[in-house]
Amino acid sequence: MDLLRERHRRIESGGADLAVFEYGLDPDPSTPTLVLLHGYPDDHRVFHPVLRELAATHHLVAFDTRNAGRSRAHEGAGFTLTELVEDIFAVLHAVDTPGGVRLVGHDWGSIQGWAALQDERAQGLILDYTSISGPDLRHFSRWLRGRFRNPRLVPQGVGQVLRSWYVGFFQLPVLPEALWRHALTRRYELTARRTVGQDPVRGLALYRTTMSTAVRQPRRRPITVPVHVIVPLKDPFLSPHLVDGLEDWVSDLTVTSVPGGHWWIAAQPRAFAELLDPALRNRDDPD
Repeated sequence: MDLLRERHRRIESGGADLAVFEYGLDPDPSTPTLVLLHGYPDDHRVFHPVLRELAATHHLVAFDTRNAGRSRAHEGAGFTLTELVEDIFAVLHAVDTPGGVRLVGHDWGSIQGWAALQDERAQGLILDYTSISGPDLRHFSRWLRGRFRNPRLVPQGVGQVLRSWYVGFFQLPVLPEALWRHALTRRYELTARRTVGQDPVRGLALYRTTMSTAVRQPRRRPITVPVHVIVPLKDPFLSPHLVDGLEDWVSDLTVTSVPGGHWWIAAQPRAFAELLDPALRNRDDPD
């Protein structure tokens, strides 16, 4: 059996046609399914390196966010965080996951994962959560306001504002599209070693909708399932201090710092896989 063979299906969700991919073992009631959520400007392929590490022992699911990769948003479809969370649950309910799911999110996928975890439908379905390089938006807002209220922490706040310069830039008309088409796409593809086509331009809707000040973010709820936050210390977009205060509303929290950048998940797939499944550390041991 070829465990790396991609099983592909399409799922309709709130005006979007989602491309969903399964790998590895068949679903098993005794073992949770790993569901991986990608970020911007990626698609599900950003997880291919770690999928190769996990396919022999896990049932794996990934899907392209609306308007990324092979997914499409129909005319008039929205891109709010609420709609993105609806997509996650549409996939979870369409895919056979009898053992529940372990949710993993990177970048925008992590932002969506935090929101899904606090949805009432997650209870009993999402068993734990791994977040990489994407904060809960309510926590981010509270954290940032707190930095500027404390003179000792102001440098952290200023540092994060500088790291987040692109969020404001992506709200502008025309210029972000031009920059992606004429400069950033080629640079990203050389770094990521994969093509992105029109994904960065189509995906700008994420920033222009969800990051708008007119959009009210979902209410933050206490989280009781285990949460593992992986912090790449060389991430140019997010401060490693953003984990401060998570323990106030995440009761079972583990934080692991790793010596890598924003796309550490693709650069170090074995290390990433071992954090998702510590048993892999001993699986290749001859003893």
